[in-house]
Amino acid sequence: MSHASDPFANLTDIRREYTLGGLRRENLPDTPIELFNQWLKQACEAQLPDPTAMCVATVDNQGQPYQRIVLLKHLDENSMTFYTNLGSRKAQHLQENNRISLHFPWYFLERQVMVIGRAEKLPVSQVLTYFHSRPFESQIGAWVSQQSSRISGRSVLETAFQQIKQKFQQGEVPLPSFWGGYRVTIEAVEFWQGGKHRLHDRFIYQKQDDCWKIDRLAP
Repeated sequence: MSHASDPFANLTDIRREYTLGGLRRENLPDTPIELFNQWLKQACEAQLPDPTAMCVATVDNQGQPYQRIVLLKHLDENSMTFYTNLGSRKAQHLQENNRISLHFPWYFLERQVMVIGRAEKLPVSQVLTYFHSRPFESQIGAWVSQQSSRISGRSVLETAFQQIKQKFQQGEVPLPSFWGGYRVTIEAVEFWQGGKHRLHDRFIYQKQDDCWKIDRLAP
């Protein structure tokens, strides 16, 4: 049987060279957030779709890893923040094991960033401030979804959305007790820049006391 028209017949042959740039030790700032901010700014300027999207990896109590995409909503010198349903699978995992990994896949710029750290719940006051900054429909959506639970069909969500939207149409939407956020304290950050002939540039920042240790990693 001919596979000439099958684009997936030779997956091993799908590759390209990475030629957009390099990363050198002498050009690295002292802190990972300074470099992260530079890269995030460039991702925004390049008009990448969802430049703040990050893959969040958690592990359940059986050691099974799970990943999903969420949006970065705040960062500072020591942490990154995201929001979610506190009944979600990721929240259940973090309750048992707060180790977490974040991954930014800026592959259009031939870059990726991985963050390793520990997650802790945000105070309600901070969650409330962010919740009320969201669009009205997003606030309603937070009430509708019992995240990760099994449902019979999409109509269940759509019906609940219309009911709750009508309920809160004339007033402020209250913060659901099951909705919150996490602050990830950064322990290590790895930066990856694609290079020719698969000689990629990789550097890892690791927190040691009050400073950052920087090492180059083999590609």
